[in-house]
Amino acid sequence: MSALSNKVVIVTGASSGIGYATAVELGKRGANVVCVARRIDRLDQLAKEILTLGGKAIAVECDVTSRSDVDGMVATARETFGPIDVLINNAGIMPLSFMDACKVDEWTQTVDVNINGVLYGVGAVLPEMIERRTGHIINVSSVAGRKVFPGGAVYCATKFAVHALSEGLRQELASSGVRVTTIAPGLVTTELQNAITDERVKERFRSLPEDFVPLESADIAAAIIYAMESPPHVNVNEILVRPTRQEN
Repeated sequence: MSALSNKVVIVTGASSGIGYATAVELGKRGANVVCVARRIDRLDQLAKEILTLGGKAIAVECDVTSRSDVDGMVATARETFGPIDVLINNAGIMPLSFMDACKVDEWTQTVDVNINGVLYGVGAVLPEMIERRTGHIINVSSVAGRKVFPGGAVYCATKFAVHALSEGLRQELASSGVRVTTIAPGLVTTELQNAITDERVKERFRSLPEDFVPLESADIAAAIIYAMESPPHVNVNEILVRPTRQEN
């Protein structure tokens, strides 16, 4: 039996990419998966897939930029499965642009999803985890939270914030029994790039070598599962995963 069997796990941004792949892997291990995103049709499909794998799942439509949505989602998860064991803050957006484009609306949305979405999730589950003296908060950041690149100033700023938040949270919770992990992927084949509207940034992605092999969502899901399956006395603080050919 897997160490994750019957664990109650919330996965935000579960309608595609890393979130979807992670939810599937959790289903294979018999977890009770709370699939969270805005696209309920995709979540319903995911929940059905998890059921066929032997896990349990519910689909919960939720906008992580809305605190009331997040609080309601966590309440639904708790009512369905019981106390929350793991929160995977995976929802994120990446509308990269050069600063001189002044895409202020995109900047604001990036901050709302990538920072406030994480904070609302943490705030909704943390009191109960501390009271139970057990739990795991996993924040999906990025290599961009360690290295800034042209066209990514705002996105990088949000991911630097996730790293700082995670480390501060880890230190504060060190004696509580609650673990905190940051997952920092390099270039992954997901829908994130579809949000880029600045043609100059798009061109940078087109200029990658033909033999460059990016990561797949399953690669990051494997890293998340590794951190989760570590014994309770082991806190995997951070995992940074790059494609072999990625230099920066």
